[in-house]
Amino acid sequence: MIYIIDYSLYTFLKRVRFFLYFTKYSAYTRGMSKVIVYSADWCGFCHAVKNYLGQKGIEFEERNVETNPAWGQEAVEKSGQRGIPVVDIDGKIVVGFDRPTIDALLAK
Repeated sequence: MIYIIDYSLYTFLKRVRFFLYFTKYSAYTRGMSKVIVYSADWCGFCHAVKNYLGQKGIEFEERNVETNPAWGQEAVEKSGQRGIPVVDIDGKIVVGFDRPTIDALLAK
């Protein structure tokens, strides 16, 4: 019986250690940026941006310009262009999948 308790304690401590490591280095504890992605279902670069942000653990709001034309107009007003994806990171606008710029804005 003691062996089971020790193993359970060991498992619990491993999970706590993992949780502490994850929260130390997660975007949430670094002060997450507000990220909005204006996209469309047919857009390959939009999928690439969303996958990239997901892999980095960045939460974002997706605004599909096909389902809501007002979001499309909002993206045009913010970016000055009609292209997608448009990524809004704390009010800073990135048009297209520009990984270095996205990383630099998220690091701030």
